[in-house]
Amino acid sequence: MDLDHPYRDPRDGGTARTAETAGAPPAPEEFAPVHGTVDLTTCDSEPIHVPGAVQPHGVLLAVERAGHRVVVASANTAQFLGRPLEQVLGRTLADLLGPELAEQVRAADALEDLAEPLVATVPTPAGPVPVDAVLHVSGERLVVELEPVGHAAGAATVSYRSTRAAVTRLAGSTGIDGLCARLAREVRQLTGFDRVMVYRFDAQWNGEVVAEDRREDLNAFLGLHYPASDIPAQARRLYTVNWTRLIADVHYAPSRLHPLLDPGSGAPLDLSHSVLRSVSPIHLEYLRNMGVTASMSVSLLVEGRLWGLIACHHYSGAHRPSHDARSAAEFLGQTASQLVGERVRSAERDQALAAQELLGDIVATVSASGREPLVTLVEDGRLLRLLDAGGVALWTGHRLLTHGSVPPRAALQRIATLLARADGAPVFTDHLASLSPALADVADRAAGALRVGVDGQGWLLWVRPEQPEVVDWGGDPHNAKIAEGEGPDVRISPRTSFEKWREVVRGRSAPWRPWHGSVADRLRSQVTGVMLGRSRDQIAIAESLQRAVVLDEAPVVPGVDVLARYQPAEGGQLGGDWWDVMALEEGRVALVVGDVAGHGVHAAAAMAQLRTALRAYLLEGHSPASALDRLDALVGTLLGNHMATALVAVVHPAAGGAGAVVELASAGHPPPLLVDATGARALEVPPRPVLGLGFGPGFGPVTGLEAETVRVPLPADAFLLLYSDGLVERRGSGLDETTATLARTAASAAVDLLPAGDMSGVADRLLTAVPGGAGDDTTLVLLRLR
Repeated sequence: MDLDHPYRDPRDGGTARTAETAGAPPAPEEFAPVHGTVDLTTCDSEPIHVPGAVQPHGVLLAVERAGHRVVVASANTAQFLGRPLEQVLGRTLADLLGPELAEQVRAADALEDLAEPLVATVPTPAGPVPVDAVLHVSGERLVVELEPVGHAAGAATVSYRSTRAAVTRLAGSTGIDGLCARLAREVRQLTGFDRVMVYRFDAQWNGEVVAEDRREDLNAFLGLHYPASDIPAQARRLYTVNWTRLIADVHYAPSRLHPLLDPGSGAPLDLSHSVLRSVSPIHLEYLRNMGVTASMSVSLLVEGRLWGLIACHHYSGAHRPSHDARSAAEFLGQTASQLVGERVRSAERDQALAAQELLGDIVATVSASGREPLVTLVEDGRLLRLLDAGGVALWTGHRLLTHGSVPPRAALQRIATLLARADGAPVFTDHLASLSPALADVADRAAGALRVGVDGQGWLLWVRPEQPEVVDWGGDPHNAKIAEGEGPDVRISPRTSFEKWREVVRGRSAPWRPWHGSVADRLRSQVTGVMLGRSRDQIAIAESLQRAVVLDEAPVVPGVDVLARYQPAEGGQLGGDWWDVMALEEGRVALVVGDVAGHGVHAAAAMAQLRTALRAYLLEGHSPASALDRLDALVGTLLGNHMATALVAVVHPAAGGAGAVVELASAGHPPPLLVDATGARALEVPPRPVLGLGFGPGFGPVTGLEAETVRVPLPADAFLLLYSDGLVERRGSGLDETTATLARTAASAAVDLLPAGDMSGVADRLLTAVPGGAGDDTTLVLLRLR
């Protein structure tokens, strides 16, 4: 159903070129659409806003803003005013139209009050003629369009009271369908056209006749659809800047503008806001093919976007409603636009509020559940109802959770990638096959999708199946594509057949609405909040557990001085480091440093169990090696996939204070350092594999890997340093290098600080000995004989 221009080149992705965007102004012939051949290219690129002509039921004068001298005039001005064009160009409005109208134009221009038409009488060869004078600004020119006052047959008399009553009836209608039906009836009564339709656009700019008021003998167009190619982009743009467009007689001969190019700008006059603008000859042919003899359209704009049109057709000759009737129809269109916007927003607001209430219930369920929040969320069937979807999928970054009807994993990943945004904001489409043709194969489960990012690399994806739609087209919607297949040189004419064409449109889902994206975004925020709250609770539990298990300071043990330090990883992450010191029988003292792999609650809980079990083994009298082997069995059988390292030292003080002997055993842990005034050296402790691999006696598949206890002397003037790998492991540096740095620092600190008994100063130096730390939690323990 063409309303300005029938075809758009299907080879041109929907982008229409205009004179402004195409570069320099073309040759004058290109602005003479009444002559020459028309092919696919010229149809799409025809600059319909600068046709170089007007319809002949009125005249146009473009004047200088300063003195109101005529610069451009339509050719029919000569006949209307009885003067040759040469005597019109360069003359003032006062000379041509008389002082009364010229003064009204001057006052309106000075006040920039150009909205209302002026009513005056102008001198003509046939005597004074009452005219409606419509003003607008085009570039540097003031455009004055004169149209003799007239009244079309069948049109109602326009008054303030009748217009107000029509607005009241529009406001009292029910729903958008009821509003459109009332609007068609009111506009037809006001303008006297044989048929008045309300035409609504969809997201792809296809149109549907959603309301109609017509002569009883005419066939109904109600419910028919028309392809987007019927109204190309440049025509839709004009409908957003000029609300009303009248063609009083489709058989008119255009009245050309003289000169064609404005002498001041060198460009044709832009008639986007003109009420007399001549229209495309292809559009006129299109209307004639439909049997239409006159037409009018009024735009319906919702929030600045073209929502639809009031389309008026006449079939019994020329038809020119008065300017008052057209203005009243435009006012009804503007009122209806506001009412449509309010009703659309109201309906969506009600739907969004219901969704928000459901969202609150879902989030409350997730919060109250003791399970993992994302798992609880996906398994809640109400998540589908929240956005009226057929299936939902959630990618956590390492696993995929689904509910309802969803396509295979590869298709889900592909869809999520196509809809991804860096900020994770909601993105949706009702036609996935337009993004990737291969996705047409899964349209029965996912023709449309909405994606929102979740927790970093994760995403939540709702999918909708295709919704096949039976569409009754007003003629074959594919004829533009047929013409394209015939080659670039074929002349494309407006379609002549408007017989009903029925088609089943497939591959699209029900459309998403903006509020769907808002609800999805709010769900993301609230679930993220639940997850953060859950993480904080877990961290608090782990910190409490760690404080209960890992000592703040060493207890007093007879015969030795012990000092320990613990530093958490960057960001306060809980690690698996622990240390312990306890008195054993016969004056012995046990010292332990360990490290459970990982961070967080699970690592802290495993660490607590290992510390407790190792204490029990040592108190039972097991040697360091035997205690570690038993601990390995515990890790392998009770703690699942956890792994840990540990170093155990049992100090046997010698009689008379002449030093001590230290028994050492290690399970994958860094070796201890023995430090005295002569230097520092790493003690060679044969390490058994880390705990958790199951190599303890009677448990492992390989023998000979059990822990081994070694005995080394501890002089009275030396100290023993046990530490976790956080003290020496650095990215980009080898362990040999960092351990050597630690040893040099320890030896220097022993010379400088130990004579004064400053073990705290020694510990401070050791914690900063190797630069670049805090990537992991760090523990060190110093022991010397008292």
